[in-house]
Amino acid sequence: MKAVTWHGKRDIRVEEVPDPIIKEPTDAIIRVTSSGICGSDLHLYEVLGPFMGEGDILGHEPIGVVEEVGAQVSGIRPGDRVVIPFAIACGHCHMCDMQLYAHCETTQVRDHGMGAALFGYTKLYGEVPGGQAEYLRVPQAQFGPIKVPEGPPDDRFVYLSDVLPTAWQAVAYADIPDGGSVTVFGLGPIGQMCARIARHLGHRVIGVDGVPERLALAARYDVETVDASTVDDVPEAIRDLTEGRGTDSVIDAVGMEAHGSPVAKLAHTITGMLPDRVAAAMMATAGVDRLAALNRAIDSVRRGGTISITGVYGGMSDPLPMLRMFDKGVTLRMGQAHVKRWVPALMPLLTEDTDPLGVDTLATHHLPLDQAPHAYEIFQKKREGAIKILLKP
Repeated sequence: MKAVTWHGKRDIRVEEVPDPIIKEPTDAIIRVTSSGICGSDLHLYEVLGPFMGEGDILGHEPIGVVEEVGAQVSGIRPGDRVVIPFAIACGHCHMCDMQLYAHCETTQVRDHGMGAALFGYTKLYGEVPGGQAEYLRVPQAQFGPIKVPEGPPDDRFVYLSDVLPTAWQAVAYADIPDGGSVTVFGLGPIGQMCARIARHLGHRVIGVDGVPERLALAARYDVETVDASTVDDVPEAIRDLTEGRGTDSVIDAVGMEAHGSPVAKLAHTITGMLPDRVAAAMMATAGVDRLAALNRAIDSVRRGGTISITGVYGGMSDPLPMLRMFDKGVTLRMGQAHVKRWVPALMPLLTEDTDPLGVDTLATHHLPLDQAPHAYEIFQKKREGAIKILLKP
């Protein structure tokens, strides 16, 4: 089969690889019909190379059709249309019983002290072959796959794999009071959906980004916008819009590669020049993220407010302004999305003809799998209006 494989920094290839097979009685094989490129995939493209293996198959946002199931899989059968959550969970361990599926004790990558295994995402998360491919082996298929209706195009449901549950959790964790306000930093796919969900729930939303296409898209959904490329002091601009207080809540949908952190950028560059073994050890013990977005979030939230972090961070020595956070009484919530926890709330919004979250039009590009290298490049460089890209095997 064809699959998108990693071969080094900014070196993504589409290659022939062996077809996946059933290995465990709880496995399934699906034929992938669409697979998204996630903003966190760009961390593999740019920053997290020391934790990758050459030839690793990327991708963790697939939808497809079941081809084969193992002997212990009864909830799905060949021919079913399914979305695959990005985190692999068993559904019956202590953490899964608490609906903390991203911490599943059955699939935790204990060798690295990490949570549940993820599709297509580094040695730290199990190095499980991902879904930017023609076929995908799905472990723990007795629980993970989400059956979706036949008929509507993939765009209607594919985002249940990651984008929608991640955004819904981010809004839930932001603890926005009824009729309250939230600032969303970063208007990529996750930030767009955070903004739309918060508006759908009746909140005032201010979106911050520096890319004109992203700002324009958010504005179409009644989001007030702040252009970070033209405003000298974004938190001050937020306070000016909120009677000097800041918003009740802030969502950081940017993460580790924020612009405006020159020292951390230099550290990333130097680390990228080291041999992988040395670089991995350094990142695992002393990694530093580019924290511009998080620092702006801390400055933009009102006193006593909540910051919800959904952008991916990977540093182990990130300097945080603890005095400012303590003095303001800020609450922080964060973490990988517990996908199936949020599906019951999301599914009714996806089966409505009105498409209240605008999922049908989120993708700006539908490209053949063979064009994955080009897709990664334009997404990473924010070119050609690329906001969300779906690959079609």
